[in-house]
Amino acid sequence: MTARLIALLLAPLVLAACSGRTPLDAHAADAPRAAAPAAKAPATTAFTPPAESEIPAGPYGDMVRLGREIFLHTRKAAPAYVGNGLNCVNCHLDAGRLADSAPLWGAYGMYPQYRKKNHHVNSYGERLQGCFTYSMNGKAPPLDDPVIVALETYSYWMAQGAPLGTKLEGAGYPSVPRPAKAPDYARGQSVFGRDCALCHGAQGQGQKVAGTYVFPPLWGPDSFNWGAGMHELDKAAAFIKANMPLSRGGMLSDQDAWDVAMFMDAHERPQDPRYHGDLAATRKAYHDTPMSLYGTRVNGRLLGARPAQ
Repeated sequence: MTARLIALLLAPLVLAACSGRTPLDAHAADAPRAAAPAAKAPATTAFTPPAESEIPAGPYGDMVRLGREIFLHTRKAAPAYVGNGLNCVNCHLDAGRLADSAPLWGAYGMYPQYRKKNHHVNSYGERLQGCFTYSMNGKAPPLDDPVIVALETYSYWMAQGAPLGTKLEGAGYPSVPRPAKAPDYARGQSVFGRDCALCHGAQGQGQKVAGTYVFPPLWGPDSFNWGAGMHELDKAAAFIKANMPLSRGGMLSDQDAWDVAMFMDAHERPQDPRYHGDLAATRKAYHDTPMSLYGTRVNGRLLGARPAQ
């Protein structure tokens, strides 16, 4: 089997994926020790996206297929807007179809939506732009660029028949309860070595075949930057718990998911593009939450001070 064939077979399957004092330590005492009365969950609606074989012929179907190609092979299909080694499918598994992996069909119908991240109502196109800026450590395509239009079209096609403005079952990442013990770097390192390093490398560097990542880097210069949602512990723990190890989501305990999220997010990565020379000011403006390790010290390192280049 050739290296190129191996890469094609594995490419859609990508991503898992302190002992020092952290912002979460102060909250550990408040972690629930016993089950509290459950709040009434918002109503959700089950949804099944159409199969790839149902993409129609003609110009509209061609744009859907282009969006799918960009989604699966973002670095190659949209190189002007990608600054790292990732593809959209790394965080939205199974070509953006998989429930509990932030599927596109669960996101499309929820926009326009106000986002605290940029303090205004975002269109779906603007939400996609943010993915390029932060998760892809690149630059935002213009809203009328074929890259954005194709990704919007692919999302629209996948969400056909879904109700607008209704949170669908399996949309986003399912939340993971705050663990009884504060997330810990050393425990997370152990979980990583046991369950993650086989795919993502002992140093989180990912793995390549024929020069292409088949398992993505989790930190370092080719990973998502400090502005990406995955750098926040609760979001990383939710993705990991639901989806990792790949194809075996749900096998980790809640504590393990939080611990390994801590380990992953306590490593340097590219700088937050909103940084303008003052680390403390950037944390205050954009990372003022115990879920972010940016601008805090972990194992003696001030995270964000020496971002991966």
